[in-house]
Amino acid sequence: MSTEVRVAFATSDMKHVDQHFGAAEAFAIYAIGQDAASLVEVIQFGQLGMDGNEDKLAAKIEALQGCIAVYCQAIGASAVNQLRPHGIQPVKVTPGTPLAMAICSLQTEMREGPSAWLARAIENQTPGRAGRFDAMEAEGWSE
Repeated sequence: MSTEVRVAFATSDMKHVDQHFGAAEAFAIYAIGQDAASLVEVIQFGQLGMDGNEDKLAAKIEALQGCIAVYCQAIGASAVNQLRPHGIQPVKVTPGTPLAMAICSLQTEMREGPSAWLARAIENQTPGRAGRFDAMEAEGWSE
């Protein structure tokens, strides 16, 4: 698997996952491959409170288009339900998890065999691959 994926991290210091998704001040977006990772963008929102106002979620979800996942220290059910139709997997981690550690863990998973969500995300971002089984079936292939 030699694919590169875009992943967002909810962070205030660009070094640790230390933000709740809904109140995240910033997202650091990385392009991550099996052996390399690079920061491609930082999206800042400023200080936001945990006020239950879900209108702010739409802007965050829009900003994460193209990402397969967002790592955060916490996330509400409503946000999860809004992210999934966009193909963005929320990943809840221990508060203060170093970005480098989360990236390294994801790279290891990419090398050793991705979990179901990661395999699905990679599959969905590879044009023409998502419908390959339908095409095989149409050609008369059977198991």
